[in-house]
Amino acid sequence: MFKKNQWSLISLLIVFLFLVACSSNDTTTENEGGTTDGDESSGKQTLLVAADQDPSGMDPHTTTAHSSHRIMAKIYEGLLEFDENMQFAPLLAKEWEQVDETTYQFILREGVTFHNGREMTAEDVKYSFERILEPETGAISASYFKVVEEINVLSDYEIEFKLSQPYAPFLSYIASGANAAIIPKEAVKEHGNLDQVAVGTGPFVLKEMVPDTHVHLTKNEDYYIEGKPIVDELKYVTMVDESSRLAAIRTGEVHITTVSPDSVSLVEGNDELNVISYDGLEYFYLGFNVTNDFLKDKKVRQAISLAVDRQEIIDTIMAGEAKLSGPVPESLGDWSIDVSKLDLYQPNLDKANKLLEEASFEAGFELEMGVPSTEAELVSTAQIIEQQLGKIGINVTIVQLEWGEYIDAWNENTYDMLVGKNGSGRDPDRSLGFFFATDGSANVWGYSNKAYDELIAEGLEEVDMDKRHSIYEDAQKMIIEEAPNLFLLMPKSYIIVRENVNGYHPLPHDSEDFLELTLE
Repeated sequence: MFKKNQWSLISLLIVFLFLVACSSNDTTTENEGGTTDGDESSGKQTLLVAADQDPSGMDPHTTTAHSSHRIMAKIYEGLLEFDENMQFAPLLAKEWEQVDETTYQFILREGVTFHNGREMTAEDVKYSFERILEPETGAISASYFKVVEEINVLSDYEIEFKLSQPYAPFLSYIASGANAAIIPKEAVKEHGNLDQVAVGTGPFVLKEMVPDTHVHLTKNEDYYIEGKPIVDELKYVTMVDESSRLAAIRTGEVHITTVSPDSVSLVEGNDELNVISYDGLEYFYLGFNVTNDFLKDKKVRQAISLAVDRQEIIDTIMAGEAKLSGPVPESLGDWSIDVSKLDLYQPNLDKANKLLEEASFEAGFELEMGVPSTEAELVSTAQIIEQQLGKIGINVTIVQLEWGEYIDAWNENTYDMLVGKNGSGRDPDRSLGFFFATDGSANVWGYSNKAYDELIAEGLEEVDMDKRHSIYEDAQKMIIEEAPNLFLLMPKSYIIVRENVNGYHPLPHDSEDFLELTLE
């Protein structure tokens, strides 16, 4: 027979279990069970994006990886941006003026605050560009602004740039996104750099980065554009494998993902999904370490170009959904040239073997080729190139690298060859001077050519658009002939979105503008 206190204990236990059960039923864990309807119990809208890579650093001035830039673009802002018509538009600067050939003035928005709560002023603009120009920073955009001679603060909201010479792409580089981001000095002083922190003025604030898992951003409640962004949270969920991303978008685990052309047919006919295609501002390349004993000879690089059948890569890897590309992809408009008729784009094994013979390498040789293991299309491209070069006696060993290893290999010119992607930017100098001028910030290949440098310098100063077009046509032909890189193809990009995503319209130069996006 139970005693009275034993019955009391049992009664309390029953009440406790009942309360736990009720609590479990009433609490919704964010996006558990694969729901992305945006109507969570908290009332918050969380946009979930499947990411194929973790970010490799978050310093806007020094980080090159796309996996980082897609996130930094939500956190940091520059003075100007490009609109949907590729025209300059205000961002942190509300007005701007070219006073004379070498002087530019910007009037800043008032009341804009950094994510740490402090107001942004012209002093922050001055500091940001001085940091970019400081050699110790190692800023990727340092060569963009090497002609900046003076930066003068005219008032709290007015800044002036004086250049050493006329410089045609200046405003384009001012509008180049995170590479020209405005940052607060105190954040750098506190942390030494911004690799693991982020303090910008943008529409989203960094909340959390969990390696191999996700990057979590929250809405900037003090953003200067009223009512924007609309979604409350943005989460990039790391899913390296494309099959995982496809499964996630099908089941509703994420709202948005990119996919390769081969995967598009796997989601066609699904009423819950929409496929968006567009031409991006990027191209696939095969890069050469031109200090290598074999590759320093231009004839060898040309032989490789003649052995590489680009159309085979397009048909096999991209299901035909790509275009031949030079250093300036077609998506940049009339800056690009038609490369389809150029000699070095016509596969010719006999001519390739003859060039190797002239270079005294007719017996063949061996090379190592690095490629990011997480980029399936690039790995497949590398494998086809391996087969193609084998036909002219060049034995290639493919080294698949984790993303961070690949970025290091690119920076340090570690391998004989690299297969990768490059972005063309918004000005032809970014495609041509940035990557291949002797002092270009992204010239990691060891390439140097005085005649090419002179041509690029001429293009930087020429403000007559017809003459500038002619200069960059010549520069494209020269760099294709010199072949420090082979330019392979311009891929068509595919994005899959859930049907409950509204207000999302990717552009070639900005595929992730989420300011107007809403979730039903």
